[in-house]
Amino acid sequence: MKEALSQTEIDQILTGIMTGSQSAREKYQESLSQEDIKFYDFGLPNKFSKGNLQTLQMLHENFSRLISSFLSGYLRTNVQLRVSAVEQLIYDDFIRSIPTPVLITIFSMNPLKGKGIMALSPQFVFPVIDLLFGGPGIMPKRIRHFTDIEISILRRLNTKILDNLAAAWSDVFPVEPEIESMETNPLLHQVAQRNEIMALLTFDGIIGGSGSGVVTICFPHVLLEPVIAQMSASYRNTVPDEDEARSVSFWLERSDVKLTTVAGEVQITVNDFLQLQAGDILLLDRRIGQDMDLYVENKLKFKVQAGTIGQQLGVQILSMVEEVKGNV
Repeated sequence: MKEALSQTEIDQILTGIMTGSQSAREKYQESLSQEDIKFYDFGLPNKFSKGNLQTLQMLHENFSRLISSFLSGYLRTNVQLRVSAVEQLIYDDFIRSIPTPVLITIFSMNPLKGKGIMALSPQFVFPVIDLLFGGPGIMPKRIRHFTDIEISILRRLNTKILDNLAAAWSDVFPVEPEIESMETNPLLHQVAQRNEIMALLTFDGIIGGSGSGVVTICFPHVLLEPVIAQMSASYRNTVPDEDEARSVSFWLERSDVKLTTVAGEVQITVNDFLQLQAGDILLLDRRIGQDMDLYVENKLKFKVQAGTIGQQLGVQILSMVEEVKGNV
């Protein structure tokens, strides 16, 4: 609305009231343009401020990077996940907006109270299932319901996804996500009250070249309320200025790291080792064409294939390794 009236406008209104004339009031009402009026939905109170939603977006952009790297290594194909929207809505609207079939994962985040929801669309789930069973990662011609075996396998995958969610939260607030249940019908369980305000994060996922799907994560206000202020403070304190960012980038680009490629392994006796000579052949535990291991500072990080770069030997990075499996 218009913030203040001029002295002339005030005098005109008072004069109109005293004389009974409506012209002054009508003149003032006509001066209010449609742009001065702001609509507010009392059925949807804004419990999350704009700053809260921006903090959630920054936090889960880090999660999207972690999960993209993890899934690329786990599924052995290129997977990209990015935050496409962060908004707030009531629980009833969220549940009614979810199409079926869909894979719903209800999880707790100890020590926080309340339960979160992760929904994976069929366009995301079916290529993942196809890759896990050795296929190329394509969508079926007809969308069907998930089998019990598929849900059991996806439960293990979702456990690892939630582990990456915990890693993204770890710098702000340590949590321990745990799957409570998995469903394909969003109406079977009521996680929150129908009018509970939820923070909804939507991720667009691209798996290989077969298409894209949607991943949504929903947090009730009661779950985030104890930590949302702490999250905002943490991100305000950790955002570097431009000079600091340039300094860190300068020294990182000049840092040396040791890379070691392991073509294969073999166990031999000490006696055989002492008798090795030039030209001897050792049978390694790796087949021709099988990916080799690339260690970064003695930590296994990538799967690679050997090749040449001009006149020199080299390797091509194919995927990231799911987790560190040991040292060389």
